[in-house]
Amino acid sequence: MVQNSIKSVTDDHKIIRAFAQIPRHLFVPKEYRALAYQDESLPIGFGQTISQPSLVAEMLSLLQLTGTEKVLEVGAGSGYQTALLSQLANKVYTIERIPKLAKRAYQVLSKLHITNVIVIEGDGTLGLENKAPFDAIIVAASSPHIPRPLVDQLQNQGRIVIPITDEDGGEKLKLGVKNGKTLHTLNCGAVRFVPLVTEQ
Repeated sequence: MVQNSIKSVTDDHKIIRAFAQIPRHLFVPKEYRALAYQDESLPIGFGQTISQPSLVAEMLSLLQLTGTEKVLEVGAGSGYQTALLSQLANKVYTIERIPKLAKRAYQVLSKLHITNVIVIEGDGTLGLENKAPFDAIIVAASSPHIPRPLVDQLQNQGRIVIPITDEDGGEKLKLGVKNGKTLHTLNCGAVRFVPLVTEQ
């Protein structure tokens, strides 16, 4: 997977090493484990998926993490991307709205002895104000717009990566870089994600 899929989208040695070290099959339901190292998304229950590895690598590359950052992840899902982030940042806070997924992600991360991640059950569109500001934010579900609390909780010059739904129903991966109170965004290609669900 690393040779065929990850190295095709990034030459960042830290990201490549993270993919080599984190066992994806542990985050995949048993019935799909034979496909765990294929470059494809897989169901994880509750209408959610574990994302395609090459897409995860692309999103992580856009964050440009150096290892010192405090990161917020919206949508822990299986916890796989969370585990990768744990290898690339100093501290990771991840929010998952589905209690059973949050519990499962926590259990797998604990099994891997990952200690720099905090798993929180809740509405990720609200961010985590008491831990802000964040150097980087990554959102693993598509939204019609970038939730304002996430922009507010992003550090100046911080980066956010999020899939945004177009008016025609398509989705574009967007990179936002904060400058003062303004977020400058860049389109980074077409994607397909499950929708971001919020209580708001």
